[in-house]
Amino acid sequence: MSHSPPAAIRLRDLVRRFPGRGAATTALDGVSLDVAPGEVFGIVGRSGAGKSTLIRCVNLLERPDAGGVEVLGQDLLALDERGLREARRGIGMVFQHFNLLSSRSVAGNIAFPLEVAGIPRAEREARVRELLPLVGLDAKRDAFPAQLSGGQKQRVGIARALASRPRLLLCDEATSALDPETTGEILALLRRLRDALDLTVLLITHEMAVVKAVCDRVAVMQAGRIVEQGRVFDVFTRPQHDITRRFVAEVIGHAVPPGTLARLPPPDPGEVREVLQVLFAGPHSTRAVVSEASRRFNIDLNIVSGRIDEIGGEPFGLLALAAYGAPEALAAATAWMRELGLDVSAPDLAASPTTPAEPA
Repeated sequence: MSHSPPAAIRLRDLVRRFPGRGAATTALDGVSLDVAPGEVFGIVGRSGAGKSTLIRCVNLLERPDAGGVEVLGQDLLALDERGLREARRGIGMVFQHFNLLSSRSVAGNIAFPLEVAGIPRAEREARVRELLPLVGLDAKRDAFPAQLSGGQKQRVGIARALASRPRLLLCDEATSALDPETTGEILALLRRLRDALDLTVLLITHEMAVVKAVCDRVAVMQAGRIVEQGRVFDVFTRPQHDITRRFVAEVIGHAVPPGTLARLPPPDPGEVREVLQVLFAGPHSTRAVVSEASRRFNIDLNIVSGRIDEIGGEPFGLLALAAYGAPEALAAATAWMRELGLDVSAPDLAASPTTPAEPA
């Protein structure tokens, strides 16, 4: 009888409160989460959702007020200070603002945690030689942080986090200070390192595009709670929670502009008009459903908006359709598309410029 490997991270019912002038602020409100070995797991949420507190609880930079923290098979809350220091060697961390030592070269920054741990010089230098080509910085060994671009600084930060050969890498908004092109390069580097070094990566971000580019699974946080989680493909193509739908719409455009709908022609006498959003995914993602439904049910289907994309190598299409025809024909066409496994729903309306944004 085979057993699945233990979770790389297992969090149970985490609670973390911070005192305030009045009532305490609850940053984490009963959060439970499992991250499997070898996956890139994303935590996404707006500012103040609790995601930074959550990732800092994983290595106990923040101690939860209640709950359990198990990392790489160890109950971290049960360890003494010496045991926790040893456990943290298996956990690397990459920060948003790099946190490099300006007086040290690239090689010196990468070697710094090994120096603090008392690793002999020859071993430190050998490890630096291993890491520089892995992060694409061979030519920058003797450069100082002031001579580096933002992307190069973050590559140093990643190499430094990997110096102690961790099995788990925590990334706290690791690409937020970078431009889009550099962000893509850093995310691709993280995927390569995950594969090459058999790492587990926990990544927090406020950008769903980052999740789409690099993560296997994702959890969405709001007000200190996880409101939705699952495979990235499933969460993107079938978001369940309002905040998730808003996040996804920013990346793949689930919403349809109201002005587009207002310009649609009215139905002919005896017909009705329905606007449908159809998600094409899985085995029928490339089937000519629109033309087939039009012929089969004698209805007119006009494409209002559409997108074809891919997430994690899985294709999907998202179409907004204006359907015209007899009411029973439209009902039959909708039922037929659902029988094919397509997701058919009313489209979300895009927010108008005067719609208030959610507070940060």
